[in-house]
This record gives sequence, structure tokens and C-alpha cells, in this order.
Amino acid sequence: MSIKRYGTGQTGAGGKPLPFARAVEANGWLHVSGQVAMEDGEIIDGGIVAQTHKAIGNLIAILHEAGYDVEHVVRVGVWLDDPRDFWSFNKIYQDYFGAHPPARACVQSSMMVDCKVEIDCIAYKTPEA
Repeated sequence: MSIKRYGTGQTGAGGKPLPFARAVEANGWLHVSGQVAMEDGEIIDGGIVAQTHKAIGNLIAILHEAGYDVEHVVRVGVWLDDPRDFWSFNKIYQDYFGAHPPARACVQSSMMVDCKVEIDCIAYKTPEA
């Protein structure tokens, strides 16, 4: 089995090195690490709407880098800092995944960085021979 790692050696908030890959691919499965509304190593300003667009945009950028797209996503995990943001989050999420809805879990959780949402996913496509 071959394993390919995407985005090792990245930095996060405050320029701190991140000890994980943005994504790991193995036998057609792509596991994308949790994405937050980060740009240039800092969380963007804005509420749940702006942060959801940015977090999902970051997730999709990683999918594309690895040669996948949203129709390949089979499962999504979502963490919301405030459960009152659920419906606003869900509306934006549907804009991105509505045509190809994956399985999903969504929970309320305190975040490790000052953000409102984190999202990860697992995608699959038949490996190229």
C-alpha cells in the first residue's frame, strides 16, 4: 500500500509548526485533517458565515490538491463552538455539499484555536492503476 502525505511542515496560528499532514491518501482513501477559517496562519475575522465559507474553502482546496472533489467525500465531521450557529452553518454547508451529501456528524465542542467551526472529511475514489 502506498501512502502519500499532503502539506507536512505547515505552520498555524502564531507561526507555530503543525505536527500533522493536511491530508493523507492511502489506496484511494483521502483523510483530510480538520480545517478552520485560517488564512496566512491566522483565523479570519467574522462570524459563523464567513468562517464556514473559509473552513470549507480550505477543505476543498486540499481535496483539489490531491485530485479529489466534493463528490468524492463520503464522510464529514463538524465541530461547532456554539450550537446556536448550527442552522447558519447548515445553510452554507448545503451550498457546497447539497448535490453530493456525504454522511456527517456535527457536535458542539470547545476549540483549540479562537474559531467558530472546524471541519474534516474522508473522501474516496478508485485508485489509478
